[in-house]
Amino acid sequence: MTPALLLANAAGTEAPGADIEVAAWAWAAFIGLIVVLLVADLLLFHREAHEIAIREAAITSVFWIALGLSFSFVVWWTLGGAAAGQYLTGYVIEKSLSVDNVFVWAVILSYFAVPKAYQHRVLFWGVFGALVLRAIFVFAGVALLNAFEWMLYVFGAFLIFTAWRVARHDNAEIHPEHNPVLKLMRRLVPVTSEYHGQKFWMKIDARRFATPLLVVLVLIEATDVVFAVDSIPAILAVTRSEFIVFSSNAFAILGLRALYFLLAGAAGKLRYLNVGLGIILTFVGVKMLLAEVYHVPTLLSLAVIAVVLSVTVLLSLRADARDHAAGPSNQPSE
Repeated sequence: MTPALLLANAAGTEAPGADIEVAAWAWAAFIGLIVVLLVADLLLFHREAHEIAIREAAITSVFWIALGLSFSFVVWWTLGGAAAGQYLTGYVIEKSLSVDNVFVWAVILSYFAVPKAYQHRVLFWGVFGALVLRAIFVFAGVALLNAFEWMLYVFGAFLIFTAWRVARHDNAEIHPEHNPVLKLMRRLVPVTSEYHGQKFWMKIDARRFATPLLVVLVLIEATDVVFAVDSIPAILAVTRSEFIVFSSNAFAILGLRALYFLLAGAAGKLRYLNVGLGIILTFVGVKMLLAEVYHVPTLLSLAVIAVVLSVTVLLSLRADARDHAAGPSNQPSE
């Protein structure tokens, strides 16, 4: 028995991670850690609104990724090697799928012309809301799988369908003005025509108005719901442990703001990213469909995902370099 998180050894017939039990105090400690990290980020490092430079984004990205990967050692020490492998696989899946989310953020922030100094604040609260929504999705998803085993096939089929949709998705096709959430919000809440610093609400002539920054926040939360519907089932194919799924999601999401400021202008360079993500989701979907017949080892899953993602990025960068060498006339239109 490990000294921190409580383990329960189950029969080998159970789904991966189904035997993991985490004490209430350990959950409280983990959530407390996440809260401390968020508060420190908001009040210590980004208290004053400022434009995030590439150097700052790179340093903070390295910090969040190192923190997320380091937590795997905590999982290994407290829950064992199998759980650590599941955590790492879930982290890589969520991190890779989140890159697509980052590019959608770029479209939304560009459409609303959000000043660069205010982008971190809206993304901070977007991440905070995403963590709450992911927790709901995680517990609901595990409860469904535990109550109805046939949901494995539903999730697996859904992931394969999502893979096809992601592989042929083009960020240029995103039109925030057509978003039904935006249309509904504009009907229900009066919105100012201009930004008012980092404020989400303004009081004008005794009336309360939402600022465009609040509209952007609502849209970001709405898009995260869509991405959560894709990513949570993918990680549930790796583990049935709520703690592993949520912790891997949390650390992957915490670093998204820094990743956004680092990659926002790189959408055109990673032209094959959606194809790679489609392959990953297809693999995970097939793995879920075969779960009752054959369990793909966690380390093999991690290796397949890492290789696909690496090859996708390398081929994208190589194609981009080749196009630049050939001249602007041969580059693909954005």
